[in-house]
Amino acid sequence: MRIAVLSSGGKDSSAAWWWAQCRGWDVVALVTVRIQDGDSHMFQVPSTKWVEQQAIAAQVDWYSVKASGSVDDEISSLEVVLDELDLDAIVSGALRSDFQKVKLENMAHRLGIHSFSPLWHQDPYTHLHGMIENGFKIMINSVSCEGLDGQWLGRVLDLENVRELKLLSEKYRFNVDGEGGEYETFVVAGPHLPHTLKVVGTASFDSIRGVFTITKVH
Repeated sequence: MRIAVLSSGGKDSSAAWWWAQCRGWDVVALVTVRIQDGDSHMFQVPSTKWVEQQAIAAQVDWYSVKASGSVDDEISSLEVVLDELDLDAIVSGALRSDFQKVKLENMAHRLGIHSFSPLWHQDPYTHLHGMIENGFKIMINSVSCEGLDGQWLGRVLDLENVRELKLLSEKYRFNVDGEGGEYETFVVAGPHLPHTLKVVGTASFDSIRGVFTITKVH
């Protein structure tokens, strides 16, 4: 199986990447949709250009797909790039968004390939806790909900602070796995990567939302 992983560099696409590796599939490409203007209903926006450094570390080809942020443009731009690759399937980190999953499945059907969403409907805390137990180092690079402040920016999740995150999610009623966009992540290490990536950046927080802007990854 020749696989392309749809990767934002965050925790869910990284978990999906590892899932494909565990099945002995040949991960031949990471494909990242990079939003040029505004937000996206389909894909993560912060830090996506740094997926290239994950690909370099893993010695996997990286494809950057520029899109406007409209769903139609995102899917059509992605489809053009995937159509040029010799693939059997795509793998994504979709968790609970039926909209995202169906869009990707329909696109894969048009391309004549399979679409896998191995994390689909996993228990949020079990998923997050399990990734940390398996050696993933997950850095929070944006926050945008009540209960998460600037102290979380640039922070790497561990078994202790992920329990703190769970308590905050219960108190402030946000998704502990960030599925609703409450926070975004960048993975600096894990069983899918040969070594830990070193990240340099700066944090900014305006009382409503914050971003850890990565300036260097090596």
